[in-house]
Amino acid sequence: MATQKLYAGVKLRETRGRLGLTQKAFAEKLGVSLPYLNQMENNNRPVSTGVVLALAAEFGFDVRELSTGDTERIVVDMREALADPVFADIAPPLADLRLAASNAPALARAFLELHRAYRENHEQLASLDEALGRDETLTQRSPWAEVRDFFHYCDNYLDAMDRAAERVASEAAQLGQSIDAFAEAKLSDMGVTLQRTDTETLRHYDDTTRILTLSARSAPATQRFQLLVQLGLLTQETLLEATLDFARFHTPEARGIAKIGLANYFAGAALMPYQVFLEQAQKERHDLERLSDRFGASIEQIAHRLSTLQRPGAKGIPFFFVRVDQSGTITKRHSATRLQFARFGGACPLWNVHRAFETPGRFLRQLAETPDGVRYFCLAHDVSKNGGSFHAPTRRYAIGLGCEVKHAPDLVYADNMETTNPQAFEPIGISCRICERTNCHQRSVPQLERRLSINPDVRGVLPYEMHRS
Repeated sequence: MATQKLYAGVKLRETRGRLGLTQKAFAEKLGVSLPYLNQMENNNRPVSTGVVLALAAEFGFDVRELSTGDTERIVVDMREALADPVFADIAPPLADLRLAASNAPALARAFLELHRAYRENHEQLASLDEALGRDETLTQRSPWAEVRDFFHYCDNYLDAMDRAAERVASEAAQLGQSIDAFAEAKLSDMGVTLQRTDTETLRHYDDTTRILTLSARSAPATQRFQLLVQLGLLTQETLLEATLDFARFHTPEARGIAKIGLANYFAGAALMPYQVFLEQAQKERHDLERLSDRFGASIEQIAHRLSTLQRPGAKGIPFFFVRVDQSGTITKRHSATRLQFARFGGACPLWNVHRAFETPGRFLRQLAETPDGVRYFCLAHDVSKNGGSFHAPTRRYAIGLGCEVKHAPDLVYADNMETTNPQAFEPIGISCRICERTNCHQRSVPQLERRLSINPDVRGVLPYEMHRS
């Protein structure tokens, strides 16, 4: 198999800018000529092995950063956007998309943002019922999508927030206290009274009375997490607001949703502090149940935290993490891998995460291959969230966690699986709208960039055939 050339011009320019070096000085440090560096920074030439080694030797640079980041995510997102019929026959080739993602990521994101706005407005208009009349709120931008994309392009890792939470966890450890006992004491010192009552509301804080109420019906892990969320909201206000200002959200609603997301991030990072959690995850070979017992967190919280271990210089396995409801709608998604999830619609029906609802309490394993030939190890598990009483509804989800198969030996769940057997891998895709497979028995809609031919006298797996235009 040919070695894939590494083009990382944006990363090289960012690194040089961070170091405050001119092109000439940077070239001298890397042992290359000025024209050669210029060509690499503009992606006219791939980054050589010598430059990779020099980056590590001269600057202690984590060379894995060169091959990760936004480029693959942007390319996948642009491919999906360009599959929209509005672009018809003008979609550029994949090579051009890669150049745009590598050389002009800000422009590529602007294109994605424009297409997202078009899609949302188009779908809103298509679903309007004349009987409802005009509703101005329907034409507003979706704050959920804006916040989702913010975390998506931050690689789901926020260094300042993560380190602030780690300091809190370290302070608790130095005092010999559990993180929840430390949080209760900290809140008490701030004049906050903690109550646990029989209520369906998970958490309620009254700023006037300084009373924090947690639901006694919820699981201990949920109570612990919500306690830390409130600690983050009250003790990290400056950091929270600075991060929100940096993100430049377009609506107050998006800013409010993001603030909750950041507080949740703080809670997870305080409950599972980065370095300690990374070491334990490696030691336990990423056994979710053992990590859940060790950190007093839920299976979902553990899986989500594993997907955030992307600290420069101390990265964990690049995982994808997703949560779906019973209709197949994705309610949480993040990927540090090349596998990206559809921005519109649900996940591929061939993926094992959908089967988790059929086998509650079990971990389902799957070896899967995407149309681009990349192979993954996938783990799925159902997650039920009881309301705490007979009449309270039970919310049911399934979570998926996975990584490229080359990391499978580091996962206890991959033991005894035929990871070297090509026949053991099931074909999966991202979304039917952009999936290239022509003979999938679960296809719901044709690929948008394919031409269809329909013959009423022939019925194969699909009632039509797809051809390249």
